[in-house]
This record gives sequence, C-alpha cells and structure tokens, in this order.
Amino acid sequence: MPTNASAADHIKDLGEYVSASPSSFHAVDEAGRRLNAAGFTQLNELEPWSGGAGGYYVIRDGALIAWVTPENAGPTTGFNILGAHTDSPSFKLKPKPTTGKFGWLQAGVEVYGGPLLNSWLDRELQLAGRLVMRDGTQHLTATGPLLRFPQLAIHLDRAVNEGLAMSKQQHMNPIFGLGDPAGEDLLGLLASRVKDASVDAAEIGGYDVVVADTQAPAVFGVNSEFFASGRLDNLSSTHAGLVALIGHAGSAPADGPIAVLAAFDHEEIGSNSRSGACGPILEDILTRISDRFGASVSQRRQALSASFCVSADAGHAVHPNYAERHDPANRPLLNRGPLLKINANQRYATDAPGAAFWARLCAESGVPYQEFVSNNDIPCGSTIGPLTATRLGIRTVDIGVPLLSMHSARELCGVEDPYSLVKVTELFFATAM
Repeated sequence: MPTNASAADHIKDLGEYVSASPSSFHAVDEAGRRLNAAGFTQLNELEPWSGGAGGYYVIRDGALIAWVTPENAGPTTGFNILGAHTDSPSFKLKPKPTTGKFGWLQAGVEVYGGPLLNSWLDRELQLAGRLVMRDGTQHLTATGPLLRFPQLAIHLDRAVNEGLAMSKQQHMNPIFGLGDPAGEDLLGLLASRVKDASVDAAEIGGYDVVVADTQAPAVFGVNSEFFASGRLDNLSSTHAGLVALIGHAGSAPADGPIAVLAAFDHEEIGSNSRSGACGPILEDILTRISDRFGASVSQRRQALSASFCVSADAGHAVHPNYAERHDPANRPLLNRGPLLKINANQRYATDAPGAAFWARLCAESGVPYQEFVSNNDIPCGSTIGPLTATRLGIRTVDIGVPLLSMHSARELCGVEDPYSLVKVTELFFATAM
C-alpha cells in the first residue's frame, strides 16, 4: 500500500530533525530553532516570567519543556503533557580522551545506556555534544565522519558467526587516525568544529560529547513503507510532539488545557538528573506556569488532578525471526498505528481510564492503535511514564511508535506511524480528559 503524502512529508522532516540532532543538546537546540520560527518565546529560568496566552519554552541542558497557554487559562487549568526523551544509547567521551597504540589514534569512550554493541561496528561515526568553557559559556560541536569501531576479520576469529563476544573496555575503542596520541588532541578537534564560533581548546573546562552515526536516514521497502535512521528511540516521539505543539499553537481552543511538550534527557540511563524525568524540571516549570495565574497550593493540586500525560517512547514491533520472544496474542506491526503499552507491574503507567481516553483520542483522530504487552518470560523495560505519574500524581499512559532493531545504531520504523502519532497528539493537546 503506497504511503500517503502527508506521512511521506513528515518522515522527510523527521529525517532532517534526526540528522540535525546527533546529541541531546543538538536535539533541543534544533527544537528551539523551530519553536522560535513558529513564534514561541524562550524563557530564562534565572529571570521572572511574565506574559499571557501564547507559546513558550525553556531549555535546561539537554532537556526542553515547551507549552502553549490558551486564552482563558487560569489557576486550575489542567496540563496535557506529551513526555518524551532526547537521548539515545551510545558512547560518551571520557576524560583524557585521546588514546591509541601500535600507531593507531583512538578515542576513549564509555558506554552510555544499553546500545546493541555489534550494530556500531564498521560504521562512519562522529563526535557531537557540548563544550563548556571555563567562563561558563557553552558551545555545540559536531565533527562529522571521524570514528570507526573496526570489527576483527573472520580470518582471525573463525568462530565469530557462532557468537560475537565483545569487552566494552577492550574492544569498544574507536579509531580516528594514525599517529602518536601524545601529538594529537581530540578536544582541539572538537573546538575547531564548534557551531558558529571560534573557541580555544585550552579554555574548555568540561564537555558532554557522545558518539553518533553519520549515515543519512533512508526510506526503503517494496512500497517505500520503511524508514531507517539512528536515534528513533526516542527522537521519533520528541519530533512528533514538537510538530504537534507547533501545529496546535495556531488553533488552541481558548478554554482548552495547557499543552506541554516535555522532552527529558538521560532516560536511557535511569532519568536521575536535573534534566531527567526523575528530576524536578517538569514540576519546576508547571509550578512557575501556575504561579503566573496566582495559583494557590490547593489550586495547583487541582490543576494537576485535571492533567494528563502521554508518555511517548518507542516500543517493539513483532520480529519475524524471533516471534517466540513476543506475547503470542499481541504482536504489533509497523504502519498499523502507535502502540498502547501495558504492563501489570506498572513498568508502563497505563491504566484502564487512561487506556479508554487514548482509545477515544485515536478514534476521533482516525488513527489506529495497537496494544503491546511483553512475553511473561522476558521482563520489559520502563519509561518516563511511571516516573512522571509517581512524582506529580498525573494520570499517565505509555505509548510509542513500534520499531525493529531498538537500541541499534540504526533503527527501523514504518513511514506511517510517526505521522499517526502527530495526528493523535494534536487532538490530545486540545482535549481535556
């Protein structure tokens, strides 16, 4: 079945967003650029906030909170929140990063989250992230193709196809050149690739730099129904929320909820940071929004009770070669709509009232959805959903675009599903539960 034109346009834009976002810091910078172009106002957490209806956003490190305040919002107006995350499994640059031996130059990296290590082999990779100078100024940097994790030839490991075993310390050290490590400086290279600035590497006081794939996203399949890209977990959700919020800003109902995109960092490593879902960032921002209406503590609690969170994170499609790893009755496919993720042990936050609201939104927006539940013998992961529900008491459902190859350097989704997520999110932003 051919892909519809709107979905094709959206997937092209998703590819452009992912390509512009090799790190969480780039992802929020690109989101901010798009929000600025759409007329949103960036607010500084160090300054007082004023202003009424309209679109606003805050960036804290690698996280972004953006929202649209409707005309008639008041101290008890609820928040409709689309939660996502900006980070992806990868490798993070260590201190003293320039290493090497036997004439090779290598980068010292530490595993970030849970990447599929073998998927990173034999790819052209880049370093990307932020440099923080001694005076506190910050700069984004991205090297372009620079690194490679070279795999050992089969001639030197005849049993490799019977099972590839890799030490994260010994084998995951990418090469980036030839020479003597004492005469090279990766930080100098990163300083030379700073975006829109000239910086002195000697003034770098700290850095958060990750490894990212450089291969361009691609549409393929017999009917161009597949989309391959790095970082779909979870830039597919961040991008969908961004597109939906910008679209909502021009038509927000005067008496509707306050629509919020909460794109957290550090989900892949547990969310325990000032910019992660376990941290205070969302509560901080929601409190300050309520403060602008003069809300009392009681009224703020009323507003939270009237709120709803859609935790949007990529999920698993059934794998045709490993069907036994999935639940026998619930086997989602690509291009059949977003997943509603359910877990009896609340690893996902979905409950019956939330599921009913999600079903209503999908029906009214003309979007199909699929239920996902794990095989009982294989524990499922978790998301920001339970964290947000626990911290703030907001009813939450977990949803997401189905993927194959999750946590690979290059993941796979259907062309239709990200656009379907945008459609239902646009309705969600305008609809009180």
